Amino acid sequence: MTDEVPAVTYPSGIPRPVFEPPASVPELLVLTGMSGAGRTKVAAVLADLGWYVVDNLPPHLLSGLVSAHVAGDAQRRLAAVVDVRGGEFFQDLDPVVDELETQGVPVRVLFLDASDASLVRRFEEARRPHPLQGEGTILEGIARERDKVAAVRDRADLVIDTSALNVHQLRDVVTAEVADEVPELQINVLSFGFKNGLPTDADFVADVRFLDNPHWQPELRPLTGLDAAVRDHVLASDGAAEFIDGYSSVIHDALRHYRAHDKHSVTIAVGCTGGRHRSVAIAEALGAALRERGHQVRTTHRDRPLS
Repeated sequence: MTDEVPAVTYPSGIPRPVFEPPASVPELLVLTGMSGAGRTKVAAVLADLGWYVVDNLPPHLLSGLVSAHVAGDAQRRLAAVVDVRGGEFFQDLDPVVDELETQGVPVRVLFLDASDASLVRRFEEARRPHPLQGEGTILEGIARERDKVAAVRDRADLVIDTSALNVHQLRDVVTAEVADEVPELQINVLSFGFKNGLPTDADFVADVRFLDNPHWQPELRPLTGLDAAVRDHVLASDGAAEFIDGYSSVIHDALRHYRAHDKHSVTIAVGCTGGRHRSVAIAEALGAALRERGHQVRTTHRDRPLS
């Protein structure tokens, strides 16, 4: 007769079977802290960095989450947002983290904090009550929460005070702490025809209808800007080289500041009349110029006819 698997009972009285992790287990980041300190923003940052993020998870389900993640996509790092919204289950967090660590699961606890004044201001600006406010004031709710999270804050691996941080600064701090590498800005240079309307997702729009139009050359009309004859015709047009050099320089300077404003992708739209000749050739040339400046770029052509 085999021995039964021992069970771990947490303070809430909910027994969970002991989780035995395989040789390779993804890192688990427990994101917690004061309500209003920025958990939602940080969870979004983690997701953008490729983490698998689960929000508002009762602590006693963490071992099951790790087990299921290992069986699925164990290459992605795992983050769980745990906070006082879980009610009495929040008190389970300390023993659950201890148990996971004894079982070989690498766990880090990230605690977000802020001054009482900052938290009160944020709740008032958002026009919503503190989750522990009840019939009292926001400040009373904050005080109750501080009592509940004190032990977790003390054992946290990293505490970030967000009082003086805007959303962009908070993202930078978190990225510096948890990212293996910062994802590249995704740049798409898109050709289009004005007669078919502006692209709805364009961040920059360039009009190249000032260039000589291959449409009026009978031998070029059935071709597109991806064909060498059309490309050479467009790039030899008066002003084409100057436009590509000047516009790529302006775009390069702008892109250097995009990360500071929490932008992850940018679409640069290049338009001509029909989106077939000039815009296609210039979009390809602009993409090449930006690659030479160190950017990762893809080019797409919205209105070019399929071959």
